[in-house]
Amino acid sequence: MSVQLRVVFDQIGVDADLARAGLGLAEGLIRTAPRGCGVSAIAPSGTSVTMPGLHEIRTLPLARRELAGAWQMGITAGVGGGLIHSPTLLAPLVRHDRVHDHDQTTVTLWDLCAWESPDTLSKASVVWQRSMLKRAVKHADAVIVPSHAMAERLDEIAPLGDRIRVIAGAAPTGFRSPDDAAALRAGLQLPRDYVVLTGDAASLEQGFRATAHAGTDAVVVDAEEGTEPTLADLAAAAGLPHGRVHIRGVLDDASRAATLAGARAVVASSPAMCWPWRLIEAMELGVPIVAVESGVHRDVLADGGAVVASDELSDALVDALGSGRERLRVLGSDRARAFSWPSSAERVWALHAEL
Repeated sequence: MSVQLRVVFDQIGVDADLARAGLGLAEGLIRTAPRGCGVSAIAPSGTSVTMPGLHEIRTLPLARRELAGAWQMGITAGVGGGLIHSPTLLAPLVRHDRVHDHDQTTVTLWDLCAWESPDTLSKASVVWQRSMLKRAVKHADAVIVPSHAMAERLDEIAPLGDRIRVIAGAAPTGFRSPDDAAALRAGLQLPRDYVVLTGDAASLEQGFRATAHAGTDAVVVDAEEGTEPTLADLAAAAGLPHGRVHIRGVLDDASRAATLAGARAVVASSPAMCWPWRLIEAMELGVPIVAVESGVHRDVLADGGAVVASDELSDALVDALGSGRERLRVLGSDRARAFSWPSSAERVWALHAEL
């Protein structure tokens, strides 16, 4: 096997969405590998990597936290060269010779929160991400973002020029409503009639107000631990009593699929520059989507959901729950076909071939 694309396995056990993205992309790279090419793994110490089709797994002596610190300082001993792709910013970003040694390093940014809304992250996370992007400016052969709107904003943040590339993400492989979805929803104590809300605390007020206007319950997913009282009070102030607000944290794939599949609609209230994982999953399940106007939502949804101004969210949700429901459901399902890990993997292979 003459060419190996070495994938950095990051965020396993740290960030669920990024972990799923890394695994989904790696599986797609294995499935779509060109003739004479293969996929290997680079993993921090303590990371268990079991994936059929991997040619080699190089486990580094440092755990993820220590590795992130070392790579932030440009200390990459033991990693080796060749073609390296990271589905996050965690990558051995050092000087290398792409022309003579055929070394390449590409990284991925799934959100721009460290620059757009740093108050939503820990100070350490903001410092690390900004530091790694500075290293990427110096040493990365390409920086991948999942939407064109994010590419335009990143171009304003960092002098990367034509090294910015757009490759979308996808729902987890095989993501569907489980056979025991009703039992899972019962275990989560979800109401029979509800919409799912996504967004940060600053934007959820619009979603609560729209849900109250539509006369249904709200289920908030991916809520940070300890924010339940604050969100409940925010909902009450928007006209949604405590008994009609159901706040849930990070859910596993089956519970999340059951929750989304049981929703009458999904409302995305945040215009943040981040890849909307829940919307991709909702489209995969054929759930109607209403989202506030943003470049990312326009890129991702196209005509697969209702993208409206924030002051039109309430009326758009009423339409999605009524006469527009079937139309949005069908359009979302059609749009979902545009996103898959094999198609994203093919574009990664093409990028490295171009480089």
